[in-house]
Order: sequence, then C-alpha cells, then structure tokens
Amino acid sequence: MHVAFVHRRGFGQFAALAEHLATSGHDVSLICETVDRRLPSVRVILHRAEPGPRTDARMARHLGIPDHHVRIGHRVAETFDAMVRHGERPDIVIGHIGWGSMMFVKDILPKVPAIGYCEFFYKAEGADVGFAPDDNPDAETRKRLRLRNVAQLLSLEAIDGGISPTRWQKSLYPVSARSRIAVCHEGVDTEIFRPDRSASLRLPDGRLLKAGDPPIITFVARDLEPYRGFPQALAAAAKVIRQNPEALFVFVGGNGVSYGTQPPGGGSWKDALLASHDIPPDRIVFPGAISHDLLRKLYQISTAHIYLTYPFVLSWSVIEAMSCGALIIGSDTPPVQEIVRSGTNGLLVPFFDTDALADTILRVLQKPEDFLPLRIAARKTIENRFRLVDCLSRQKALINSVVKAA
Repeated sequence: MHVAFVHRRGFGQFAALAEHLATSGHDVSLICETVDRRLPSVRVILHRAEPGPRTDARMARHLGIPDHHVRIGHRVAETFDAMVRHGERPDIVIGHIGWGSMMFVKDILPKVPAIGYCEFFYKAEGADVGFAPDDNPDAETRKRLRLRNVAQLLSLEAIDGGISPTRWQKSLYPVSARSRIAVCHEGVDTEIFRPDRSASLRLPDGRLLKAGDPPIITFVARDLEPYRGFPQALAAAAKVIRQNPEALFVFVGGNGVSYGTQPPGGGSWKDALLASHDIPPDRIVFPGAISHDLLRKLYQISTAHIYLTYPFVLSWSVIEAMSCGALIIGSDTPPVQEIVRSGTNGLLVPFFDTDALADTILRVLQKPEDFLPLRIAARKTIENRFRLVDCLSRQKALINSVVKAA
C-alpha cells in the first residue's frame, strides 16, 4: 500500500506512523514545504514554498490567511497531479488540515480515501482566545477567527475520516463533523521514556544534576511564552526560591513566540519578565532548546514538572514527562484535565494563580516522597492510554477501515 502523508513542515505528528509503515513494507511518501529530518525508506517530496499571508491594500480585510492556505493547497494539489501523471497514485492520503494542504486533494484524487489530522479548530469562546482575563475578543477578532477555519471546513467536507489527539481537541470541531473524527494520540515510546531516578544531567556550566540533589523543578515548552504559562511559572519560581533557596528551576525552551503575541516593546518574554523578578542567577537555568535525550533525563530527575497551558493543543512534553514518572503540577485547563486527575496522577492549580502554584511546589519540596504514588499513577496513565505501540495499532486500524470502505 502506498501511503502519502501531507504536512506543511516535516513529519510533525506523522513521524512515528510513517516510520512504522515504511519499516512494515509499505511505500510511504511525505509531501511538504520544508523538512527538518529524513526517515529511512520514506520518500520526501517538497513542493514550492508559498510566501506568508499577503497584507497589501488589494487583499480584503482578514483574507490574508485564507488566501495563504489556498495557495498552499494549490501547491499540494500540483504535487499530487504530477505524481499521478508519473504513475505514483497513492492508496490513501493522510494530512494535516490546518494550513490548507488538504483542501484540493480530493479534486485531484477523487477516488483515493483521505484522512485529515484535526488538531485545533479556532473559536472566539471556549478555547485560547478570550482565556486571559484581559482578552476580550471584539467583532473583528471573531470574524478573523471564523475565516481562519475556512481551509479546515472545506477539507472536512471532502475527507473520508479524521483523527484528533485528544477528546477535548475533537470537541472544538463542528458537531456535524465529530462523528467522522476518531480520537487517537500519536503516542510515546514508553520503553525510551521511562522512570530512571539514577539518571544524571550535566549543565552547560558544568554542574552535574541528579534526582533530589538539588531539588529540581522543570518547565518545558517550545518557546517561553504566555500560552504555555511561562509568566506564571517564573513568578512562582521567584516565590519558591525565597522560601527554599536550595531549589533549582530549569526552564527549557526558545526565546521566540510560537503562539500569541510578542511582549510589549518586542524582544523575548524571558528578558521582559526576568527584569521584574529578583531571582538568584544560580537558582534558575535557561538551557534553550535541548535534545530529546537530555529532555528525557531532565524528566527523570525532576522533583516536580510544571505544565501550564491555555485551552490549546496538548504538548507532547507533558505526555513524555508523565511516561518518565515525573510529578506533574499542571493547570486546571481542559487539555490537562483530560489526562491529569488532581491528587490521583498529578496536581492541578488554577492557571493564573501563582500563589497556588508556588504553594504546591513548596508542598512537594517539603515531602517529595509523599507524592511517589502520583508518579506511579502518571506512568500507568501513559502505559494505558498513550503507549506508542497501542496508538500505532489504533491508527493502522483507522487506515484499514477507511481504505476498506472506499
């Protein structure tokens, strides 16, 4: 079977599935704009990159992003058209529907079944927009968000099935589409991401970190920004260190902005916020983006792992941390509530309550051994619901059912 994956940038959510199918003897292709790595036996076909949303005076208000998505969709369609002309028609197409890549697939391949990855449907209420107390979306913002879903709505109308990583993310999609969207996370390799309290990690300054020596509080995000609760975590860190000067906070992430907006005046959120907190420099570490191997070790030696997020897509980091037996102190927002039950397999606090976050961290630091049952339960949650081999089996079952029904 020839499986064609479609993603804008690299393999993304399809990496494990694409590699598994390729090593199982299937013909696997990836159609994308850019790729960050190669996988053995997977052919990468790059289409021409489209420049970003146009903002010139000729572009009607709010149509910059929909226009950009349409242009991306045309590039993918041209790629499939060329493949068909060269006798390389796929048996199934699996693609992310968020950037327009899947908009015209069915117009080129009307008889080829297609599955769409349904990651996030934009809303003016009940998700990220309007979540912050000072965020009151006006009519212009609501119209912009509605238009941002154009590519997804057109793709949903055409595809044969969909897949969302969590129940909450699926719930954001229109009721009419939900019956065709299966829930299945990409999964985590629990054999690699496993508890190991004997692990150690050496910092760039030469310090060797081990579990409990000193007590390490971890925070991981693609970028250190408000959507993932960096301002709240940093404020809590300042409060904790004042009462427990032995605690060491490790904030992993870049200085850009993946979601949301830049800080007032530009620059990074890290620099903007550090200036307002008196934190001893030897009690806080910013290693930037680090390798997956170092991340795993960090999760393994963590005394507590902070995971805060707006009502937005669930990060892989929290799944990997739980798989390593880390104690999660998370935000009581829907994406986290779906996997963490406070007092059972982790601890939840209100997203904006930095006092509650600091108090919870201090409680853990006082008697970390009391929270071992929560660590064990976190690991079991991942083994029961997010184990890679099981997630791959569910994904393959969906593929087979869609192909059979076509």
